[in-house]
Amino acid sequence: MKVFHLSVECYPVAKVGGLADVVGALPKYQTKLGLEAAVVMPWYDRPFVRDHAFSIVHEGAFYQGTELLNYAVYKEDDNTLGFELYLIKIPGKLDRQEVYCYPDEGEQFIAFQHAVLHWFKEKGIVPGIVHCHDHHVGLMPFLMKYSTEYNFLAEVKTVATVHNGQYQGWTHWSKAILLPPFDSWKWGLLDWDGLINPLAALIKCCDAYTTVSEGYLEELYVEANGLQQLFYAERKKSVGIVNGIDWEIWDPETDYTLIENYGDAQAFAGKLKNKQALAQQYKINPALPLLVFIGRFATEKGADLLPDIILRLTEKYYGRLSIFILGAGDPTIQSRVKSLVDNGTENFDVFFGYDENLAHWLYASADFLLMPSRVEPCGLNQLYAMKYGTLPIVHQVGGLKDTVIDLEKDGYGVGFDSLTIPAITDAIARANAFYKSKKMFKENQHKIMNLDFSWDKSAAKYISLYNQII
Repeated sequence: MKVFHLSVECYPVAKVGGLADVVGALPKYQTKLGLEAAVVMPWYDRPFVRDHAFSIVHEGAFYQGTELLNYAVYKEDDNTLGFELYLIKIPGKLDRQEVYCYPDEGEQFIAFQHAVLHWFKEKGIVPGIVHCHDHHVGLMPFLMKYSTEYNFLAEVKTVATVHNGQYQGWTHWSKAILLPPFDSWKWGLLDWDGLINPLAALIKCCDAYTTVSEGYLEELYVEANGLQQLFYAERKKSVGIVNGIDWEIWDPETDYTLIENYGDAQAFAGKLKNKQALAQQYKINPALPLLVFIGRFATEKGADLLPDIILRLTEKYYGRLSIFILGAGDPTIQSRVKSLVDNGTENFDVFFGYDENLAHWLYASADFLLMPSRVEPCGLNQLYAMKYGTLPIVHQVGGLKDTVIDLEKDGYGVGFDSLTIPAITDAIARANAFYKSKKMFKENQHKIMNLDFSWDKSAAKYISLYNQII
């Protein structure tokens, strides 16, 4: 059985968020378990593509509306990522540097899906499973079943994974002309509230859908940006499968980006050496416990609360905590955070943007990771943090609730239920008090570094799901 994963992100080819990490790891671990897995994604003008050898395995052309689009399918020669990687290049559509934020990205995503279908038809490819990740490829199951040109794929089973139900790819019906010809009696499968909704179409037409944690599946039934009724109606074909982490990339014993590698037995000392090195470049005090935030400056990540959290901490816990922020996004949030740096807030520094190596270094240096997310379908940061012996402090929603059990409940992290500044700073205070009990803190580091959040278990669950629907 061959599985084709369709996605617009895949680490390390192109990464914006956790979607890339999942698509870069899940097929690799499925391949290790004996499944034949491949990833198909758009071509990007990015370092990975420029630095690796690709061969053209197919060329073709199709009409998108009245526009003739030529495309090429590139295959990475050496299976560097542990699975087959295919890139679809369409001049003027899929040949750009960034993944998102283009005014015609809806047309880009349609063109990508159409090219995949055209390639399958021209080469006679009939997959065992087509696994669609998020709304960007949400039209595939519909087109496979009801497009008059591509319904030779109608019996192929499809799986959808919802990484974030807030984003749905809404498209005006005037864009329907860009789709391959389809059975017009089935138009309702594309529609939700008067718009073409690719995520809704994906859930309606797939054979099974998954969310990236059990908790997030339950949350979608009550809040899914208008689709909660649909998710609930289709619940019989749903399953929550928590994401894993790729231990070949995220392992403090072998991580080449670190100043000092360490295992669970040397975690406290190893993290201190990394923190001391970090303090030589940034304004933190290595003698103090270090709290970090790593992520996008977005309200769904709770980043809008960061300035007030920092102010409260520097007032109430002055001289007892260092803070470091790695992130970028909303300019208003970024401006407020920058003002704290410019005002000379002590034991506090920030890196605006995203640097993968710095992220690894921060996980290895930090004592606490803060995740005040309003929405967190799974969350990978807390899993990375625990693998590196960093105590997660999280808002207990979605995947954070599934993966971080509070110390007060015989667990290993710190959670808070109320998304208020007092509740968050009280949680940080609890973590800081726990840090002072060095023996217990070190024992907890050992525990969290040995929790099994590997992709092996999750990949096996996906394979079981494939077999069930086949």
